[in-house]
Amino acid sequence: MNRYFIYLAYNGANYCGWQVQPNGVTVQQTLEEALATYLRREVPVTGAGRTDAGVHARLMVAHFDWEEPIADPAFLADKLNRILPKDIVVYRIVPVRSDAHARFDATARTYRYYLTEKKDPFTYEWVYRVHSRLDFEAMNAVCPILYDYLDFTSFSKLHTDVKTNNCRITHAGWEKQGEIWVFTITADRFLRNMVRAIVGTILEVGRGKLTPEGFRRVIESKDRGEAGTSAPGHALFLENIVYPNDIFELTIDS
Repeated sequence: MNRYFIYLAYNGANYCGWQVQPNGVTVQQTLEEALATYLRREVPVTGAGRTDAGVHARLMVAHFDWEEPIADPAFLADKLNRILPKDIVVYRIVPVRSDAHARFDATARTYRYYLTEKKDPFTYEWVYRVHSRLDFEAMNAVCPILYDYLDFTSFSKLHTDVKTNNCRITHAGWEKQGEIWVFTITADRFLRNMVRAIVGTILEVGRGKLTPEGFRRVIESKDRGEAGTSAPGHALFLENIVYPNDIFELTIDS
């Protein structure tokens, strides 16, 4: 069996997230249908993670298996792009080791959240507009607190099927780009709803409703009810996923 990574991007506005579900169209479902249309056989794909409804990905990675080696992965990528709707694009298809896993082999993931204090008719679909003034210096001051912890139960969607809520965050911070503030966060893994919950809680700091000490208490409580309301999904983008180089080093049987 031959395994391949698909590198793709999507505008999540029209989808109920990545993961296949019975009550709505998802990105995973749409990609699997495109593969089945071209390859004339059902082809399950496994994503690097889940994105919530309305969340976008500038880079998502998924893997699939195929019995025979694919002679021209670039040709397959082109064919899939002709089948897929305009809000999903396949960048490339790459052969990997047969035991490589899009989800479990990822060593880092980066998300960005886009926010503005000003009304803009050209960015509202991808940027969250807040109506209150925010103290971004205070918001940046609490970001390093995230590095001190591993258990982020307070920022996780309840009743998920994960075995641990431990994550190692290696970068978090706000940066202004024109009229838009961008929150960038990188970790080895993320829990469901985690980035939106972190953003929503940091916004409480920016509004003067939560102190740095209070932010620590939220994390230490391991209680989702103590954290802020999740920020809207339409302004969140999965930006990058990192893998070790050795999963791309194929062993050729002699």
